[in-house]
Amino acid sequence: MFGGGFGQLIAINEELIATEEELRQQYDKLQKKEAALALANQRLQDIIEFLPDATFVIGPDKKIIAWNRAIEEMTGMPKEQMLGKGDYMYSLPFYGIPRPGLVDFAFNAEADPSSFYDYFEKKGITLHGQSYLPDLHGGKGAYIWGIVSPLFDKEKQVVGAIETIRDITEQKQLEERLKHISLHDSLTGLHNRAYFEEEMRRVGGGRGNTAGIIVCDVDGLKLVNDTLGHEAGDALLLTVANIIRSSFRESDVVARIGGDEFAAIIPDTKESTLAEACKRIKDAIARHNATNHELPLSISVGFAARSDQSISINELFKEADNKMYREKLHQAQSTRSAVVQTLMKMLQVRDFMTEEHADRLQILIVNLASAIDLPERSLTDLRLLAQFHDIGKIGVPDSILFKPGPLNAEETAEMRQHCVIGHRIAILAPDLVPIADWVLKHHEWWNGEGYPLGLKGEEIPLECRILAIVDAYDAITSDRPYRKALTQTAAIKELRRCAGKQFDPQLVEKFIYLLKKQRLNA
Repeated sequence: MFGGGFGQLIAINEELIATEEELRQQYDKLQKKEAALALANQRLQDIIEFLPDATFVIGPDKKIIAWNRAIEEMTGMPKEQMLGKGDYMYSLPFYGIPRPGLVDFAFNAEADPSSFYDYFEKKGITLHGQSYLPDLHGGKGAYIWGIVSPLFDKEKQVVGAIETIRDITEQKQLEERLKHISLHDSLTGLHNRAYFEEEMRRVGGGRGNTAGIIVCDVDGLKLVNDTLGHEAGDALLLTVANIIRSSFRESDVVARIGGDEFAAIIPDTKESTLAEACKRIKDAIARHNATNHELPLSISVGFAARSDQSISINELFKEADNKMYREKLHQAQSTRSAVVQTLMKMLQVRDFMTEEHADRLQILIVNLASAIDLPERSLTDLRLLAQFHDIGKIGVPDSILFKPGPLNAEETAEMRQHCVIGHRIAILAPDLVPIADWVLKHHEWWNGEGYPLGLKGEEIPLECRILAIVDAYDAITSDRPYRKALTQTAAIKELRRCAGKQFDPQLVEKFIYLLKKQRLNA
């Protein structure tokens, strides 16, 4: 009996040992699984920690279980203060108060958070939201873009959520700059034609709403561009833009709608208000011209107000535009004449063509023209040519005009452009149209080596051949900073040397005959 009981004890002991071993093995496996799970969790934490975007994770109880370096930098809140926090505390660094964030809506698929965000979109189970947060970055504010994904267990129940947050302020600022560029004129900063037309559609609404339109056009801009260059033209446009902008309310839409054309839309207005605005523009132009004598400003203005509900906004614009063009036609000649006179004064101020030189040329050119029996009308035009033949030099830089030494090839080419520039001026100025062709050709040589067209002999207009001789004579018999004037005898010798090359030889002899005759009669 005793022996049988002992055997049972041994069997029980062995069974206990086997069970203990099995438990130990299971425990080892469990420890390995826990270690593997801990390792996986640590790896996940490391991945989250070093993500470039600000990232945090909440668990099933909506408490923070991960708060990475990037979000520490963004919010200034260290993870030690954030881990384990619930009650919407993750929103505190962003919104200044604990409140539901985008991450909370991952737990409720039916909720609509769009009212909380500037932009919201749901793509499958992923939520996207954009907000402007004025308290972020120490009160500097920032635009942020959040992306939330829910976390599921094996039963596909939501047990948490992860949110990544990106500061998109620079992107938004770039978008705003691009938007501004797309809707504004780069030179003046006013709205451009695209924005103006969109506002016409909005304000007009097709038909109905009361509105007014003012259209302005800068007179003589092409003449300024062709003579003084586009830099001077741009400066003129900027001045005009500032005058026009200051003549309207901030609520009015003012735009540059073409190269030299501006327009304004005035909602809820009447004709008398538009007339007052136009008067403000004209008065401002007059004040500018009274204190700025370099280039006169001139603007043609037209306006139209919609009182008849059947008139569309496009018809209203056309009416204002037509009125502007009628005014432009009335004052075109006076504007161009004023610009040309200003250009001549600028030449005189630059001391390139003195009034005395122009007067001497007129006397000499008329004397020679009369000697070859040109009609009186030709004499009148020749007087103009003597005064304005070098007007194109207003478009040549001072550094070239007054260079003390010889010009290089590039400078010579630019200097020779003054004939072309002068031709453009003369074509646009009604008083100078009769001499425009001569202004272009007054530097052609008898032997064809002149410019800009390389004409020779009698291909060159007679008036240009006359001017070439008397202009050269006056130049060499007048004192210059770099040389003394030649005597008449020496000047005659120089003219004869250049006859047949630069000058018409027959006209040279006729001119020399006149000089000697005048000397005898003196």
